[in-house]
Amino acid sequence: MALDYRKCAEEIFATLGGKDNIISAAHCATRLRLVIADNSKVDIPTLENVEGVQGLFDSNGQLQIIIGTGTVNKVYDEFIAVSGVTAATKEEVKAAAAAKMPLWKQLIKALGDVFVPILPAIVASGLMMGLVEALGKAVPTFASTGWYGFLDTVANTAFAYLPVLIAISAARVFNGNIFLGAVIGLLMIHGNFLNAWNAGSPEAIAKFFNIPINGVSPYLVTDWSNVVLDIPKWSLVGSLIAITRVGYQGHVIPVIISVWLMCQIEKYLHKHVPEVIDLFVTPLTTVLLTGLLTLVIIGPIFSTAETIVLNFAKWLITVGYGIGALAMGAIYPTTVVMGLHHMYNIIEAGLLSAAPGTAANIWMPIASAANFAQFGACLAVGLKTRNAKTKAIAIPSSLSAALGITEPAIFGVNLRLMKPFIFGMVGGAIGAMLGSWLGIGATSYGVTGIPGFLIVNKPLQYVILLAVSGGIAFVLTYMFWHEDEEKKAEAAAPQEIALSTEAGDVKAPVKGKIIAAKDIPDEAFAGEMMGPSVGIEPTEGVVYAPFDGEVLMLFPTAHAVGVKSDSGMEVLIHVGVDTVNMNGEGFKALVAQGDKIKAGDKLLTFDRKKIKAAGHPDTVIVALTNAFNYENVKRAVE
Repeated sequence: MALDYRKCAEEIFATLGGKDNIISAAHCATRLRLVIADNSKVDIPTLENVEGVQGLFDSNGQLQIIIGTGTVNKVYDEFIAVSGVTAATKEEVKAAAAAKMPLWKQLIKALGDVFVPILPAIVASGLMMGLVEALGKAVPTFASTGWYGFLDTVANTAFAYLPVLIAISAARVFNGNIFLGAVIGLLMIHGNFLNAWNAGSPEAIAKFFNIPINGVSPYLVTDWSNVVLDIPKWSLVGSLIAITRVGYQGHVIPVIISVWLMCQIEKYLHKHVPEVIDLFVTPLTTVLLTGLLTLVIIGPIFSTAETIVLNFAKWLITVGYGIGALAMGAIYPTTVVMGLHHMYNIIEAGLLSAAPGTAANIWMPIASAANFAQFGACLAVGLKTRNAKTKAIAIPSSLSAALGITEPAIFGVNLRLMKPFIFGMVGGAIGAMLGSWLGIGATSYGVTGIPGFLIVNKPLQYVILLAVSGGIAFVLTYMFWHEDEEKKAEAAAPQEIALSTEAGDVKAPVKGKIIAAKDIPDEAFAGEMMGPSVGIEPTEGVVYAPFDGEVLMLFPTAHAVGVKSDSGMEVLIHVGVDTVNMNGEGFKALVAQGDKIKAGDKLLTFDRKKIKAAGHPDTVIVALTNAFNYENVKRAVE
């Protein structure tokens, strides 16, 4: 049966806490992307059960509702019409979401935004490096051919000039001129600087700067064992300000910080320099100031800091026979949940650029083990569950996770059920430790799971890593997760019988104490003018369907609903006394007129505090409005 796009949009909107709680809305190929002002006002359990919603998660300040390709755009159009919210682009939604995030998350998001666009170049270079290296080892004579030299040069290009790629991307993220950003990136690896990869070699220093050794040309020296040389410097203000003539190949953090500074300088100058000379003064001043500060302060300080971070990462992965890797394999999925996993790109890029052309990315096996374990857990749920909707979400989500895209599996299935998520953490931890033991590395980053075979140095060991991490998570989930754990945390709908006839029972539609009609604080209802009635003093603000049937009538203010059972009983459920005067404030309809309902389905929600603050009793009245059709009507309390 085709999805009713309008109904889906209406039901989604009904859970979001009103139009004022929606800052912006957009959609991508599969998801409705919303920025919500107050997430606590969103009825998550009800939203998860809306027909058409395959899953949802909160990432980077956005509430992302998975609906599916070819469907989400139609639901989105209806959502805009229903909600009255102004349509926004994905970039506008991202900007609105970023503004809500705390500063530390904004910083990490910015790092992710810098690295994600250059992933295709990194992946392409990494794949080619792996292939060229494999060919060179398999066919030794190939390593001396022109083809090998050509392919190796092409493969190394992205890493040799990585600071330039990062600088251009960073300038775009920080809203600066990307060409000025490129100049700063090129400056940091300029040909007048010694290549950073050779900076520690006296021979390289002597030959690059043509420094004689004991009066002999450096190209004639054969013994370098006792030669010690310092890298020459440019003295700008005596010894007070000097620039060490070594480049920043293999560094990431100094480039990003330098370009961020460049963008701030450029923006300031655009605001304060007269327009007539802005074209000349602003670029010149921006590049000169940024270049000076980069080479004198930012580069030396942050390249050292980055080296410390990378050394710590290497130590963490290998320490204690892989205990550090085990810990990171367990933690990794939680950083995905928090939207922090892009920060690992800095570590991976640093590892690779410090040793280009090698399988230096020893962080990749950790990410791959963690991701594949979430695949195993999600697949186990999909195969074990009897719930058709859960199965329809879990199976495709698990396949996505196997390819390295874990968000649908984590947010749509594993985290919602919790145990599969935890079992995935266990599998990922053990798999990551195993990867450390086996010495697995990669020639690129941004690729995990099954596609990771294209970049790993030890394919057979990688098979073992995936089998162990995914297998452990699958077995644990299949054995120890049970279907009944998928039930929501809140208690089930009330089971007390409020009214009964020969046609069936009317269950209490709200939780609370049932009282006789005469005790209802309203003369009309106390006199049962609408039919045989009872009142309920509620303990929570949810109205449930009292039987299987359909919605006959829904008041525009959502304070009352009329329902009809499949057997013909017609019941009015009225929340509070004189609450019509509240004009819908504090009430939310979860169904529409004509909807089919099952006993226990949520029909309405109401805010008991707002009702009392408005001076109205919150007693819920249940009245059988077609009692004349029945001979035997019984009330729970007479």
